[in-house]
Amino acid sequence: MSVKGGKSAAGVSRRSLLAGAGLGLAAAGSAAAQEAPGMPGDGPPESDPDFAGQDSAAPPPEPVAALTQNWDWVRSQWALDWSWVNLSAMLFASNPRIVRNAITRHREALDANPVTYLEANQRPLQNAARRAAGQYFGADPDAVALTESTTSGVGLIYNGLIIGYGEEILTTTHDYYVTHESLRLAAQRNGATVRRISLFDQAREASIPQIVGRLMGAITERTRVLALTWVHSSTGLKMPIGAIARALRGVNAGREPHRKVLLCVDGVHGFGVEDETMESLGCDVLAAGCHKWLFGPRGTGVVFFRPDALSRFSPTIPSFLAPGAYSAWLGNYDPGPNTGARMTPGGFKAFEHVWALNEAFQFHNMVGKAAIAARTRQLASRLKLALSQMPHIALRTPIDPALSAGIVSFDVPGLSADGVVRRLRSARIIGSAAPYLTRHVRLTPSFRNTEADVDFAVQVLNDIRRG
Repeated sequence: MSVKGGKSAAGVSRRSLLAGAGLGLAAAGSAAAQEAPGMPGDGPPESDPDFAGQDSAAPPPEPVAALTQNWDWVRSQWALDWSWVNLSAMLFASNPRIVRNAITRHREALDANPVTYLEANQRPLQNAARRAAGQYFGADPDAVALTESTTSGVGLIYNGLIIGYGEEILTTTHDYYVTHESLRLAAQRNGATVRRISLFDQAREASIPQIVGRLMGAITERTRVLALTWVHSSTGLKMPIGAIARALRGVNAGREPHRKVLLCVDGVHGFGVEDETMESLGCDVLAAGCHKWLFGPRGTGVVFFRPDALSRFSPTIPSFLAPGAYSAWLGNYDPGPNTGARMTPGGFKAFEHVWALNEAFQFHNMVGKAAIAARTRQLASRLKLALSQMPHIALRTPIDPALSAGIVSFDVPGLSADGVVRRLRSARIIGSAAPYLTRHVRLTPSFRNTEADVDFAVQVLNDIRRG
């Protein structure tokens, strides 16, 4: 929905909505918690909602219609130093105003009275964040776990994977350190094997049939998991997860439930960029940090499970969130089926950041997932097209949006990736170099950038020459 003069059709101003978003959640959370005070580890068991099996969560946030596609207004929500052209949203994001305000509100309340504010909000607002994440990504909120980052989410998945000795996890040579190391550590403990295959020689020349064909051709009777990455942070190639999931259904059709091949995805560089859901992707598990493309609070992340896949995983860190979390400790060794709450690590955290996840999802809903995806695609395509026409630059990311998202990777032959990044920084353009054995330069325009940002980067790169 387009908006003029800062008013929606219902007469609600952007300012009032942004200022008030989340206050209702906090109030609802406080009211719910007052009915059932206490938190895990505090007070006798009968006074703790965990032991009563109650879930004192705040009600799910109401869907918010997209308020604006006025990109100048969207850009104004950040407090960035605009004398720099920031084209590294993929690394570590700053927050829009609604998220900053929520963090500040929760932090000030915790500083004023940490115990009572924590008691009133710990469980309700964590569960509200899970509901907001589920609504945003079309997932069952009961199958959503909260983490601190993509790294912790990926580790949670593979450390908790139930897999037998000699069974196989299939991954690729193109995946990031976090996936490879998590799989190596898991295999050390459970005796599973990890096999890596190559899907293409050059990412820019890759095709969907080639990628899907190589993966399906590599699956054996021992394969139990495909461990993949949605968007490769080295070359910017976007894996055709939906096509892979559809092909995998044929492989799984004749298998018993415990032998079916799970599709597990590190999704961080598509999450917050692509207009997709768990259903449209078709994967069984997806982990993502929220402090990159979602521009959410730092130190937050999510893991989405398909409900029928949860039985293939086991919690590895004690939960404070799940109803009945303490039951096994008190002698009842049947906590029930696995859930997203049980997979959510417990402990005291930077709760002001966790609770502000609600506002991060609200902000994306206000702008609109489809609008964000289209804007990111437009800017990335503008950059890729310009770079592809420069003879002194070797573009590594596919031009086709079906095989790319917001990451644009390239080389300048004769210059190191770090050398190019330094030259860009000298022109006040923030890019990065991929931390792989083969390093590429990466520029990652997002929906807070402008065409002028992209064109300025192109101009600077056009002047970069060998030596």
